[in-house]
Amino acid sequence: MPMSDSIDRLYQAVVAAKNADPATSRTARLLRSRSKMAKKLAEEAIEVVIDALDGNSGAVIKESADLVYNLVAIWVTAGIEPAQVWAEMERRERLFGIAEKLPKQLSESPTRRKVVALESRRLRKRR
Repeated sequence: MPMSDSIDRLYQAVVAAKNADPATSRTARLLRSRSKMAKKLAEEAIEVVIDALDGNSGAVIKESADLVYNLVAIWVTAGIEPAQVWAEMERRERLFGIAEKLPKQLSESPTRRKVVALESRRLRKRR
């Protein structure tokens, strides 16, 4: 079964959870806060990196599944469907090959915002 099928099914389950009771649905609770979703996505990405550096492939697999789940939750709230991501991946493959990341000079756009560390934003709010 292709990975895209699994992600498509996960996407549909997350969409369905948008209307679920947050008291009984972890996904419905997560979808209530973009900042919580962003924090969870970053947390899972960091856990994947730490486990990879430690050479713990079993943990990398499990944390990667968590990372994909949280990424899909972000897509749902942003109104992005998996097919849009697949189309972008196909476009990049045609231009640069399957293993290549889009070169920085081609990916920069005037609408791109600077990445701000979450911790520094929190500190500024407290002052």
